[in-house]
This record gives sequence, structure tokens and C-alpha cells, in this order.
Amino acid sequence: MKTIGVFFGSRSTEHDISIITAQLIISGLKGLGYPVVPVYLTKKGEWMIDEALGELKRFTDPTKIVEENNVYKEYFLDLENSHGKLVLKKKGFSGKTVIIDIAFPALHGPYGEDGIIQGIFEMFDVPYVGCDVASSSLAMDKALTKQICQANGIPITKYVYFYKNEWQENKEMLLNLIAKKLTWPLFVKPVHLGSSIGITKVKNKKGTDLEDAIDVALYYDNKVLVEEGVENVMDATCCIVGNKELQASALQESAFQSDLFDFNEKYLKEGGSQLGKSKSGIVIPARVSDMMMRKIQQMAKEVYRALGCSGISRVDFLLNKKTNELFVAEVNPLPGTLYHHLWKASGVEFDELLRLLIGFAEERQENKKTIMSYFQSSVLANLNSAKLNSKGSKLT
Repeated sequence: MKTIGVFFGSRSTEHDISIITAQLIISGLKGLGYPVVPVYLTKKGEWMIDEALGELKRFTDPTKIVEENNVYKEYFLDLENSHGKLVLKKKGFSGKTVIIDIAFPALHGPYGEDGIIQGIFEMFDVPYVGCDVASSSLAMDKALTKQICQANGIPITKYVYFYKNEWQENKEMLLNLIAKKLTWPLFVKPVHLGSSIGITKVKNKKGTDLEDAIDVALYYDNKVLVEEGVENVMDATCCIVGNKELQASALQESAFQSDLFDFNEKYLKEGGSQLGKSKSGIVIPARVSDMMMRKIQQMAKEVYRALGCSGISRVDFLLNKKTNELFVAEVNPLPGTLYHHLWKASGVEFDELLRLLIGFAEERQENKKTIMSYFQSSVLANLNSAKLNSKGSKLT
């Protein structure tokens, strides 16, 4: 049976959520009989490997601080032998070798969900679960996601985005642009983060609330999104799995008491809506008509295809309950805990979901083999003895 490496943690504000997702996946894979290698990326970016890292208590017990345990840091990636697999060796003459046949990222946020680690898997030709480099990068950028939806005629709310250096150099110009283009209330978001971290609702133009919200977002990111809010809003979620043939989940309605579906509502209150534990925080199926349900599911598939997603993704929607106006809010290329609670409510048990995702990873890898990755050229042979002149790079 193929060995699966589960990658989690990393330098991200969603580090702890990643640990929860990983432990669930590791337990599920072991239940299916797969050999599993837990690969923990610390907040400093160090890679740790050990069977013990597949136990949640290693991260919840304050007397056993994983990141300070040097025992887990003694592996290195064998560049020579890592092709079609990841080969990791323990330091020393009689060091243990760990071979990973399939990578299963359980990473949220930067340095994992955004295409970076997927690039490593691609370089070593290792099959991996979930979205590829391009779709991960696009989906993690809320502004780019909106631009792609806009180009494909998929409804979104009005927005403005800009970078930290632009804010520092042209603050007044950007504030005037926002006031001219958008209508309050507004939501200010770090472009690359999830779990509602750094998001603020700005209710009106009075005072410095908008400036303060932008400063908060830029504390976590170098790019910020400001978008119009939706009145009488329902927050609806649809998960999609698949490569070619796509399957949509049932719809989840997220009920929240504050101005937005924040971190507390998602992960702490009543055990967390995003973790599927809150009894009052989520409603499945969402309270919409059958026609609206089908519309949302179809639109979720359209967004998934437009971004080039594969394996699994989650698409969030904003629905004005009075006007029935529907807008795509954002896309999550690796839903926390794989949104297993929503799939279970859709008739797909967790073990079946894991099998599907591994199958999609292997299917994509097989499809890559049909694509020629090099081109036979006579360019170098025709150079003969010509040399490159570094002072202008001209052939002599």
C-alpha cells in the first residue's frame, strides 16, 4: 500500500487549524490501512517527522512542546533519489529512510495552501491531494478570484484592492477611490488569509474606522481587499470534489450573531461551526428553495472550473434573502477539516471522501504522463564553438 505523507502546520496565522485538519486526516488514513508519515512544518519553517506527531496530544499538552524537541528535526530531503516520491533520510550513518509516495497537504493559509508546497511536489513529480500550483495561488488571492469570476460573468460584489506600498504612498487617493466606487457598509480583508483573520466590517464613513481597518489587514498581508457588504445576507457554502466530473455537496448556511462570520464563530463558539460541531452556528441543508440550491451548486462548479481547481475546494456565497441576489464571496482551495461534516450530511462518509481525494491525486498524476514536458531542439548544437559575452550577452 502506498505511503501517504500528511503535511501540516507551517508559517501561517491558521497554523493551529492546520494541526486539527491534519490529525483528522491522519486518523482517517490509518483507519483505511494506509501507512502514514506526519510531516509537521513549524512556525519557523522547520520540517519535523515522527510517528508521534500524528497524535493530537503532542500539540495540546504544554509539557511536551513539539517545536523545541530536536529529535523530530533530524531528517533531510534526499534530492538525488526523490523522483516520483519524496525520500527523507535521518542524519547519521545508520539513518532511517522515509519514503512518501503521495503527499496530502493539510495546510491552511500562506506557505501551504497558496501553491508554494504544491510547487515542491511538482518539482519532484510526486502525486498530491488537492488543487495544483496555479489554482491554489489564484484561489488564495481574494482579489484575483474576483477578477477571474468577473471575466467569466460570475456575480461578485464591487471591490477595490491595493498593495501596502500603494497605501503608504497614496492613502488619500485610495480613500477617495473607495468612497467614489463603493457603498457602505464595507468589508476590509487581507487578500491571502482565511478563517476571517484580519477582517473588519466598516459601517459608515465617519471617523478613521476605514483607515484603521486597512491598517489591520495590512498587518497580516501586503495586499488588501475592500468590498461592498450585502444586506439581508445569508452566508452559504458549497463544497466541490473532482477533476473532470464534479460533485457538489449539500449547502451549508452559516448563522452568526456578530457583524461577520469571525474566527470565534468558526472555531471556538460551541465547538466551532467550521469544525461541524456547533449546533446553532450551522444549518444543513441551507434554508433556500430547491431552485436556489441548484443555482448555487452549479455556480460553485463554474467557479471551480474557472480557477482550474482539482481534488477539492469550497466556494462561499453571499445571498441577499430579500432580492435573491447571489454573489461569490471567496474560494477556499483546502477547506478546514476537509469540511467532512458537510460531506457527511451530503451522504459521503469521511473514509469515502479520503479515498476519492487520493484517487483524484493519482488520476491527475497519470494524466500528466500524457503531456510532453520537453522539446527536442538543435539550438545548442548549432552554437558550435560560439561563446556568450557577459558584457551584453552577445554571441561571439
